Amino acid sequence: MKARARFDMNHLWKITFPLAFLLYNSGNVKSQVNPSVCRSPLGMSGRQILDEDISASSQWSESTAAKYGRLDSEEGDGAWCPESTAEPENMNEFLQIDLRSLQFITLVGTQGRHAGGIGNEFAQTYKIKYSRDGSRWISWRNRQGKEVIEGNRNAYDIVLKDLEPPIIARFVRFMPIIDHSMNVCMRVELYGCEWLDGLVSYNAPLGQKMILHDQEVYLNDSVYDGAILRGMTEGLGQLTDGMCGLDDFTLSHVYNVWPGYDYVGWTNESFSNGYVEIMFEFDRTRNFTTMKVHCNNMFSQRVKVFQKVVCYFRSDLDWEPTPVSFIPVMDDVNPSARFVIVPLNNHMASAIKCQYYFSDRWMMFSEITFQSDTAMYNTTLAPPNTSVTLNTSTEKNPYHKVDDSNTRILIGCLVAIIFILVAIIVIILWRQVWQKVLEKVSRRMLDDELTASLSIQSEAFSCNNNLTSSAASEQESSSAYERIFPLGADYQEPSRLVRKLPDVSQVSEDSASKASQSSTQEGVPHYAEADIVNLQGVTGGNTYAVPAVTMDLLSGKDIPIEEFPRKLLTFKEKLGEGQFGEVHLCEAEDMEEFMDEDFPFDVTDNQTVLVAVKMLRADANKNARNDFLKEIKIMSRLKDPNIIRLLGVCMSSDPLCMITEYMENGDLNQFLSRHEPEGVIALLSNAPTVSYSNLQHMATQIASGMKYLSSLNFVHRDLATRNCLVGKNYTIKIADFGMSRNLYSGDYYRIQGRAVLPIRWMSWESILLGKFTTASDVWAFGVTLWETLTFCKEQPYSQLSDEQVIENTGEFFRDQRRQIYLPQPAMCPDPIYKLMLSCWQRNAKERPSFLEIHRIMLENTP
Repeated sequence: MKARARFDMNHLWKITFPLAFLLYNSGNVKSQVNPSVCRSPLGMSGRQILDEDISASSQWSESTAAKYGRLDSEEGDGAWCPESTAEPENMNEFLQIDLRSLQFITLVGTQGRHAGGIGNEFAQTYKIKYSRDGSRWISWRNRQGKEVIEGNRNAYDIVLKDLEPPIIARFVRFMPIIDHSMNVCMRVELYGCEWLDGLVSYNAPLGQKMILHDQEVYLNDSVYDGAILRGMTEGLGQLTDGMCGLDDFTLSHVYNVWPGYDYVGWTNESFSNGYVEIMFEFDRTRNFTTMKVHCNNMFSQRVKVFQKVVCYFRSDLDWEPTPVSFIPVMDDVNPSARFVIVPLNNHMASAIKCQYYFSDRWMMFSEITFQSDTAMYNTTLAPPNTSVTLNTSTEKNPYHKVDDSNTRILIGCLVAIIFILVAIIVIILWRQVWQKVLEKVSRRMLDDELTASLSIQSEAFSCNNNLTSSAASEQESSSAYERIFPLGADYQEPSRLVRKLPDVSQVSEDSASKASQSSTQEGVPHYAEADIVNLQGVTGGNTYAVPAVTMDLLSGKDIPIEEFPRKLLTFKEKLGEGQFGEVHLCEAEDMEEFMDEDFPFDVTDNQTVLVAVKMLRADANKNARNDFLKEIKIMSRLKDPNIIRLLGVCMSSDPLCMITEYMENGDLNQFLSRHEPEGVIALLSNAPTVSYSNLQHMATQIASGMKYLSSLNFVHRDLATRNCLVGKNYTIKIADFGMSRNLYSGDYYRIQGRAVLPIRWMSWESILLGKFTTASDVWAFGVTLWETLTFCKEQPYSQLSDEQVIENTGEFFRDQRRQIYLPQPAMCPDPIYKLMLSCWQRNAKERPSFLEIHRIMLENTP
């Protein structure tokens, strides 16, 4: 007990002391922008943007003025409507928004004029222009160079569009494309976050082309929005888009682009002085602490981190004579790309010029960010039109006055914070001392209860092969979250969610009474609601939840799994990571020699194949190691054409590895998001297309794979397009490592900073009661089908915040017809949307089984 208390004290001090330090330095340190989480509304719908900051080229009337162009608002006549009906080639109408400061904008939303059913005007397509200074306007283009953005199809739905690449701007103009077929009106919103770097442009040499194994690798800055002549001037581009390049620079986060897309690179053969010079211009004088440069280090291709960097600073008109130099540690062992943090020693500047020296033939950057604080000015003793920065020497400037009042205030706040934290620690430790004894007893009882439950359930279901559970099991499955997940760490403290929801105190009682009633009905229920055993999973992500009834699979005779030689695996990139391990994308040689005879493996001799390798870290605890071995046993028994197969293992030495299939087209979410439905828009943009029949074919395969899992009583718990992989001829295989990928961190509701719950795909009973069953997987299938038919262009319930999604589950529980359903996708036939709605039935027993879903999908195949 005392030892545990000491551990908790040390742990809390490790948390609280950096917190106090962070609060003290919060004015000096700014975080790098993250496009996946930088998606907050900037104030059109919430009215943080004032009316005077919204203007337009023209308007129908006063009641359709620019100030009425706020998303999801019906003020005035319901929207902004321009006066002109010009031809598209003469497009000059715009709705302009002044954000008052530079913002990093990742998403835009548009809506037409509905006006309570009176209006029916909307923009089917539009363009965006933006400016950082209000004078030079830039036309936004996507990564393929397309300017036109697909807009609305009716007057009331909100259509959200990701801006890839994102834009950094203060002024934004929405420019509807107008034709004679209809008038247009618009309501808009911008989403993003404040651009803390303050960088307004960088000037750099043009990126160059590399010839690598007869392949052309283009390392130019393809989204740079400044002037491009002999060099790049007065613009921003890929070095500030928030996307860090992969370890292998020939691959890319963004598909349908050329090799090298994520990086800007140069060869030393073009620079006789041995360095590349980049100048950075900022919005105002700032106090710079660090510069972070994301560099490639694929030394096998003669690409390395810079050998040295020398930075000069300009605060007024002249450059300071004394630069800052920094030499990073060279790494010839690890080829991973990495951030190099360069200390800038609190220099005051409005511009920085850095010279990056080559350490090998090539040097490649994908991101450069700055941490700074805006310079403070003191004009108390200064004459008119004179401003003095805080770090100017008093000997050089007689008007300078040192004002330490801010320092005294910060020190006082810091002391107060420390006292408050100490008091909190004392209270927490006092509560823990009393709770530890009870928790220790509870844990012992819970472990014994779980072991006994597995044994009892196995015996009970070996005698009666149905999916119902005993009364005790029903009571367990309806209990609080903490009892539902005794072994898992991916779902922690969700009881806090229940506290946020109104009127759910009777949920468990109501559910228990319904379960009691259903147990008296004739026939066998469709869904397993027995205790489930959560395996943590090597990456902290989801693995299949195994009901107690199927735990006899784990105690049976082991299926022999071939030991695969590690030397035949070649690392390509890291797909994801978690608390106990990582998932790597690798190339495997001679894999066909290790495959079962019944496994259809379309690989010729001496051909490498892509595989996903789950690797357990050497420092993983005993529970994680046991979970890893159990996961191997489970995966070895899954043999279905639409489920990812276990191909081999590396168990002879640490780190332990399991090797699974990986499909060449990646996951379904990314695959569909870079395609378009067949139609005029796809023809104009020359984008790759997927037909509806192929969408239907892929969704049917997902239903088939889930039919197989449900037949084994396995519950997936995280079915979504991000967990479906795409192969040749639109082949689909269901996987389980989407949660471990940073790309999809925004799909999971965070508690205490961790990704824990995919609430937008979860049934109401999973969120409120912690019940994960085949029925909750059916709910998730409905959402996955919706994603597929919308080409994954937006998140489910994208118009709702996470908290509103949780509140919506409360409406499903209360069942007063106020719950919000996902809308019918544009290319979704009525029978398929009817199937979706049946997957979202309030009563889990009324949802179709996967056998029925698969049959319906086949019957509706075009």
